[in-house]
Amino acid sequence: MNTLFAETLKILRKEKGLTQLQLATKLFVNPSTIARWENGSRLPDASMITRLARVLETDIGTLLSAAAESSEAPNIIIVDDDNAILIDSLLVLEEVMPDATVTGFSRPQEAIDYAKMNRIDLAVLDIELGTSSGLALCHALLKINPCTNVVYLTAYPDYAVRAWDTEASGFMIKPLTPEGVRRQLKKLRYPFSMGVSGT
Repeated sequence: MNTLFAETLKILRKEKGLTQLQLATKLFVNPSTIARWENGSRLPDASMITRLARVLETDIGTLLSAAAESSEAPNIIIVDDDNAILIDSLLVLEEVMPDATVTGFSRPQEAIDYAKMNRIDLAVLDIELGTSSGLALCHALLKINPCTNVVYLTAYPDYAVRAWDTEASGFMIKPLTPEGVRRQLKKLRYPFSMGVSGT
């Protein structure tokens, strides 16, 4: 049951003075779809949440946060411009969090575009990303959703001081290890529900 999203949607709809039928008409969906969202039996996808935010004149982050809290599967991204490290790190994250949706990106802009359409529970960011930096990417992701947990992954421990200035939740040295991930998951600013292997 997706109770938090259901209740949030119901409150926002009523605040706008809309019936389920009126909201369905504005979204071009069947009224039974709205009913399922509000009784917690279904969740809309990211594109529909964007439309809902526009119609209800609310911040998309409000709905994304409610949807994420309602979901049992956390959404994790990792960004690294070294494909070999990216692939290895994806495997580690999937091992530690088998129920999570883990997506990798080699370009910061791709991660930003994804974050605009999906709530990110945890972002693992390489600090050196070609001509860009994980520090700048962190700022961009937190601007989209201030409740995103950011953990830096780097081969250079000297970056730690600069990294803490970005309100990150943690800092890991490459290569990523299951033990390192488990330690960081206990220190997140915004904990989330997850299936964690080996704990």
